[in-house]
Amino acid sequence: MKRTDYISWDEYFMGIAMLAARRSKDPNTQVGACIVSQDNIIISTGYNGMPAGCSDDEYPWGREGEETKYPYVVHAELNAILNANGRDLRGSKLYVALFPCNECAKAIIQSGVKEVYYLSDKYATTPTTLASKRMLNSAGVKCTQLRPKNRIITLDMTPEEDQ
Repeated sequence: MKRTDYISWDEYFMGIAMLAARRSKDPNTQVGACIVSQDNIIISTGYNGMPAGCSDDEYPWGREGEETKYPYVVHAELNAILNANGRDLRGSKLYVALFPCNECAKAIIQSGVKEVYYLSDKYATTPTTLASKRMLNSAGVKCTQLRPKNRIITLDMTPEEDQ
């Protein structure tokens, strides 16, 4: 008999997005994204961080003060779109930890992503998130807050011979 306790496609792809988030150097917010084809094949991943070639040690990570991270950090969704290296994203799905901001929404729409699955909508009432929702809705991008059955997925990376 086959196993019955396997994770769903949505849990799998959101898990990949959450694993990508672990690459972020941001001390406050770690966001990951995973773009998937209509055939459930991973096209690209991304996380919030500095642009390639910009040292994580030379740019600010603070949220307040004279110099903040905001002018520099590339969001997870945009990183995933850019990391696709020009591959066709039309009709794809994007899994992301946090509902996309208005700037990422523009990139999502322009790239042809048709569905967004997200975990958190903690900025739901901010002007930028409201703008994002308006644009995504107008462009026909379906947005779904994912409520996974499995809220915790543990990865054991111990080789079998060491168990």
